[in-house]
Amino acid sequence: MRYFSRAGGVAGMAALALLAGCSALGPGAGPAQPIGASTAPVGGTCDAQGAQWAIGKSGTARVVEEARVRAGARMARVVRQGQPVTQVFDAQRLSLEVDGGGKVTAARCG
Repeated sequence: MRYFSRAGGVAGMAALALLAGCSALGPGAGPAQPIGASTAPVGGTCDAQGAQWAIGKSGTARVVEEARVRAGARMARVVRQGQPVTQVFDAQRLSLEVDGGGKVTAARCG
């Protein structure tokens, strides 16, 4: 009989721990909003000319998002030196290439 009361207590503690892990985090404690998920108005088709101002700037999330909005792209990605990327062309995507120091070296659509 004593075994069942301990087993029930352990199971109850485990269930409580699982529920605590699923509980809501405080405001602002959730995952960061992905780049490209902004509610900024965009046309959808990328025009890399609008993102050329970012060349030479640090490839921070703020710079990437501003470049995406200015280019009218639906999404943006940062491509680091030597990083393999998909070769699938996407007319709605802005690709910002950055050097080893994190500076934007090129802005292209696709």
